[in-house]
Amino acid sequence: MKKDIKKVVLAYSGGLDTSIIIPWLKENYNNCEVIAVSADVGQGTELDGLEEKAIKTGASKLYILDLKKDFVEDYIYPTLKAGAVYEGDYLLGTSFARPIIAKRIVEIAQSEGADAICHGCTGKGNDQVRFELTIKAFAPDVAIIAPWREWNIKSREEEIEYAEAHNIPLKINRQTNYSKDKNLWHLSHEGLDLEDPANEPQYDKPGFLEMGVSPEAAPDKPTYVTIHFEKGTPTAIDGEKLDPVALVEKLNALGGANGIGLADIVENRLVGMKSRGVYETPGGTILYRAHKVLETITLDRDTAHYKALVAEKYAELVYYGQWFTPLREALDAFVESTQSTVTGDVKLKLYKGNIINAGVTSPYSLYDPEIATFDEDNVYNQADSAGFINLFGLPIKVRAKMTAKTGGIK
Repeated sequence: MKKDIKKVVLAYSGGLDTSIIIPWLKENYNNCEVIAVSADVGQGTELDGLEEKAIKTGASKLYILDLKKDFVEDYIYPTLKAGAVYEGDYLLGTSFARPIIAKRIVEIAQSEGADAICHGCTGKGNDQVRFELTIKAFAPDVAIIAPWREWNIKSREEEIEYAEAHNIPLKINRQTNYSKDKNLWHLSHEGLDLEDPANEPQYDKPGFLEMGVSPEAAPDKPTYVTIHFEKGTPTAIDGEKLDPVALVEKLNALGGANGIGLADIVENRLVGMKSRGVYETPGGTILYRAHKVLETITLDRDTAHYKALVAEKYAELVYYGQWFTPLREALDAFVESTQSTVTGDVKLKLYKGNIINAGVTSPYSLYDPEIATFDEDNVYNQADSAGFINLFGLPIKVRAKMTAKTGGIK
């Protein structure tokens, strides 16, 4: 019952949706107290001035939580080590940012004695699921308010009109009203001309790309970078040890400057529709390539092939908001066991949107040049392969004889 809601904790980004939610909650939930919570997962300047804005629009207070280190260590790196990529292209930048934010919002709601938690996710998107599954995992009985499922506002245009009517300042206008989500890992763009998959993204339009440049605008000279991994975790760039946040930031700068990490995707949302988005993930794209290259020499064939199956399922769990589930934890245990030998250095060449392998080494390398060589060797008896092929191909041979004997299967 609305009359029972006296204190609400709001997941607050300061963007269009959450900016208008504060006055809307007070208007529609008996002038309830609204406590805004903003999570810093690497949005940068997007957090500037949020406290003043939140208070002026009706919030009683604003929490700003610095989650960047936890975000990288506990969410990005496990997903990277799993090799999880949704539908072959999406590096899950928004997906794994939601569980960490929602978990901390639950903690604040519990400490504040709040009656409800509110988010600004639309009823068409994946984020509503990601937020609410996390809330259910840690506060199964708390009330959840999702204004997009209640109010009469039907579009971002009407949101802007509501904001203007309530004197709420916005950093967007009707001409630049892309729906964006930015964090340390990526920046997504949706809406406007991108809603038609026939339209090419305007990469060279001023202000469109924020984390880098288009491949055409990248330097004509390649950039080399060497990344060191310890048990699947990146720890250094070009010999310099870096903390997790600084490492991702440095690779974002290197990748962005070379036009790396642009992805134009039509993805299958959990709610059933297809959605087109353009993503910038410069540092993440470099890390995924480097990690994959290192695994080519440190994982045996059967483990690598099975891990690819796990990676696909892991990506689905992250995308679907099922981070805090027994299955994700079980898959993490499998992934961690595979990473014990994923230590070494990967050298890559970055050039105009391309990542080119330039060398890989590991003390645990399974690549034996003496066995693999095309030159003369003393460790591999090529005559052994005849017996192997005879046994490996025996089922095929038996079936072929049966087919010839019976005249084929009718």
